[in-house]
Amino acid sequence: MNLIEAAKRQVQELTQQAYERAAAKGVLSGGATVSATIEIPKDAKNGDYASSFAMAAAKPLHMAPRAIAEAIIAHLELEGSYFASAETAGPGFLNFRLADKWYGEVLSVIEAEGVRYGESSEGKGEKVMVEFVSANPTGPMHMGNARGGVLGDTLANVLKRDGYDTWKEFYVNDAGNQIHKFADSIHARYMQLLVGEENFPFPEEGYHGDDIKELARQFYDQYGDSYKDKPEAEWLEAMSAFGLKVNVPKMKEDLLRYGIEYDQWFFESELHESGYVEETVSLLTKKGWTYEKDGALWLNTTALLKEKYLREGKTQEQVDKLDLKDDVLRRQNGFYTYFAADIAYHRNKFEKRGFDRVINIWGADHHGHVARLQAALDGLGLNGSERLTIVLMQLVNLMQDGKPVRMSKRSGKAIALHDLLDEISVDAARYFFNSRVSTSPLDFDLDLAVRQDSENPVYYVQYAHARICSLLSRLEEEGEAVPAAEEVDASLLQSGEERALLKCLSQLPEEIHLAARDLDPSRLNRYLAALAGDFHRFYNAHRIKGEEPALLKARLKLADSVRAVLAVGLGILGVNAPVKM
Repeated sequence: MNLIEAAKRQVQELTQQAYERAAAKGVLSGGATVSATIEIPKDAKNGDYASSFAMAAAKPLHMAPRAIAEAIIAHLELEGSYFASAETAGPGFLNFRLADKWYGEVLSVIEAEGVRYGESSEGKGEKVMVEFVSANPTGPMHMGNARGGVLGDTLANVLKRDGYDTWKEFYVNDAGNQIHKFADSIHARYMQLLVGEENFPFPEEGYHGDDIKELARQFYDQYGDSYKDKPEAEWLEAMSAFGLKVNVPKMKEDLLRYGIEYDQWFFESELHESGYVEETVSLLTKKGWTYEKDGALWLNTTALLKEKYLREGKTQEQVDKLDLKDDVLRRQNGFYTYFAADIAYHRNKFEKRGFDRVINIWGADHHGHVARLQAALDGLGLNGSERLTIVLMQLVNLMQDGKPVRMSKRSGKAIALHDLLDEISVDAARYFFNSRVSTSPLDFDLDLAVRQDSENPVYYVQYAHARICSLLSRLEEEGEAVPAAEEVDASLLQSGEERALLKCLSQLPEEIHLAARDLDPSRLNRYLAALAGDFHRFYNAHRIKGEEPALLKARLKLADSVRAVLAVGLGILGVNAPVKM
């Protein structure tokens, strides 16, 4: 249950009822339809909720907003509602103040919903795929994968909480040029083992990492020199298959260590082998979106994008100024391009597997690919412009001692995920990588991530949970168990710190919904930091142990509710909620 939305709805209902009473008595003109906004004032001195009803009604009622507001206040009936009082402010705002009933409801809802607190049906069961990481299986997982992994995983968790039917997928690019280059690199290192590095050149665009040397060594250990004189087609197939058989399980292992488990690993090769890529390109041809030129088959991306942009509101003049280009779907040699496979893959998501919506987490360097893919899906009649959403993710700057860290200790190349997780905890990695909106670059401070004090944000939040667990344990030893919500007198929780904490507790369902709506799971980090801060302020200002029984019960229930909500929020992030620290 979202108590913030429930309170807003009640403000709307109470105000409308008061207007109808005032109209029935002739104080206000009747029959007006009023669309008012209801906001939470930044300053609590202005009440807990504010309605613009009087100002919105001024024009249809032909009255000053202040006079309308006073009439509404005079006809409000708040008994039994979430509100204790209401008043007129400024030019005609209606400011409502919450009653003890609402604060008690916060504790009751958290207790009743337990680990499901924050769940809603906003998504209405819409079937949504979140595809993320999808790294080439030609080397170790790196830092970009680390950020994309936690963003995608947490976003899928948030969407599920908000009532969507979510599916997590990894797309394995096990076909095309990068796999040819991968096998070529393994072959070169294999041949160098046999004849010496100086006697066999390494391909200029090959993969230079130590992992390739290790794969070549493993291949040699298994097959000896039996592939030394094999024809290219034979060793290409054998070495790509061997490399993938080693690397894909390693990727799965790294991601499992990182707390990520997919519903499916989808292999690009399946699209080619089943004929689905060819079929998809044929469909585009039948719909008139392709043409042949220089022996290749091209997609008329220019025409598709022009249609898309005009549909979205751009003028013809604006569209004509764009530097639009067409794309090759099938090369002169008969091989389909990566773009052709990508169109087929997304057609598979929508048409064959029936996803209502698809969300991809991509690096910012792919921004030019977004509209082209959406337009191609539009050309297939799949409404890709609306159903396919791409979340573009900015780069990570790994920092240590105030300086950028550019090299991996093991390979001398890009920072590998397994190297990072050897340095810091999975909890710290997941929390830090989700701490900023995806469109912002992220500075990841290694020194801060391992600190065990309040400067480290994940430690700060986890410590609040552990602190409450320790408190509950000590009080339980003294015979003070956490009471049921119905046994608690919420009216005793009157201080500013207690009321702020209860309000913060009520916000989790709204934060989850907004994170899902905006595709911004970093809202959860900010929420948890705020909740931990509110708890620490409450605990530093008020005693629990030693208070008179009714107040002790109320504060004990409040603390336990914070513990429960912290655990729920950390769970959505894939971060542990420790009992001791």
